[in-house]
This record gives sequence, structure tokens and C-alpha cells, in this order.
Amino acid sequence: MSAVSEAIAREYFELLNYLVTQPRKYVVPGRQKSAEEEVDLVIFNPRVRQHRLPDGIVWQTQDLKHVARAIVGVRGWHTERFYASTFEQTPEILRFVEPESLRYASQILGSEDMAKVLCLPRLPASGQLKAKTIEVLRGRGIDGVISFRTMLAELVSRVDTNRNYEKSDLLQVIRLLKNYDFLKGDQLELFARRRSSRSKGKSKAAQKPRAAAPS
Repeated sequence: MSAVSEAIAREYFELLNYLVTQPRKYVVPGRQKSAEEEVDLVIFNPRVRQHRLPDGIVWQTQDLKHVARAIVGVRGWHTERFYASTFEQTPEILRFVEPESLRYASQILGSEDMAKVLCLPRLPASGQLKAKTIEVLRGRGIDGVISFRTMLAELVSRVDTNRNYEKSDLLQVIRLLKNYDFLKGDQLELFARRRSSRSKGKSKAAQKPRAAAPS
């Protein structure tokens, strides 16, 4: 799953005109990763003249318009939300923003002034749990969080069904899903039409009066 998650993040940043490097192309077996092995992606957008971070920590696509450079950690785990306790119990999630990893990324970027971006499935929906999680992320040095929903929505909205994306398996799959009406725009309504028609059918069946039994 990690390869798929990194492919989604890579395609997303490339779509936004970032130059993307993926330093590690191999799996680390049976030992702790070195500093450079903690880095999933390093990105640079040559179109951004003045590097500036957005105010908030939960970023949408438009928030990246002033972000020129970033070190990126990609964490899939697409079955759950990420809470403050998740980062406390699994601290290696954020090892990519430790000093040695940042020094490694700065050598690639030629600058120490970079955003620290974490791509993950979901944060808590709202309330104290979300506030606590954001507080933990800020305390660990994270500048921005981008959800996979945000990235996938952007990819879906920009993929053109009239183009053949034979150089990208991910974009080609999205194109096919859109072409056959399994994806609608940026809402990611996979199989929405089928679910809707089933629910309508059930509703009509429930409302239809039963025929009286013969006397």
C-alpha cells in the first residue's frame, strides 16, 4: 500500500508543477531507517518566487501556491483516522522531520527553508480530539497536513477522459473510472449512481401498498 500512497502523492505534486524526487526506492528490512531513508518525497516548484507557508496546518490545494520547497512524509494506513495518540504511540511516523532528515533534504533542495508536509488519510473530524492532534503535529514541527481525499479529488478533477495516460498507471485507472461513470468530478462518488438507484428501489418497495389477501 505504501507504493500506491506515494504514487498518489507524487502524481498530485507533479500535477501542481512540482519537481519531485523520491530518494528511497527500496524497502528497509529488519533495522531502523537512516535519516535519508525516512524521507518519502522532496519537492520543489520553480514557479514560486517567494516561499511562504499558509496560516493553517490543514492544507487544501490552493494553500500550496506559495510553497516553493518541502520535505514530504506519506503515511497511508487508509483504514483509520490519525489521532494525537497515534503519533505518541508510533513516533516513527514523524521521524522524517528530525534534524538529520531535514539536513539531507536541504542538500537536495539547496536551502534549509522548506515546509514539512505530512500526507495522511484523515484527522479527527472536529472538536478537542482534532485540536489536540493539530497541537501535537505543530509541536513536532509539521507545517502542513494534506489528506488523501484532497489529493485524489484534485487528480480526479484534472484527469481528462480524452487523453491516454499510458505513462501513469494511476492516472490511467482514474481516467477509465471516469470514462465509465464510476467517478463523478471531484466528489469521488464511486458507484454513487448504483447505490442511489438501489436505495430508491428499496424506498418505492417499502411505500407500495400490499395487495389484500383473497377472502
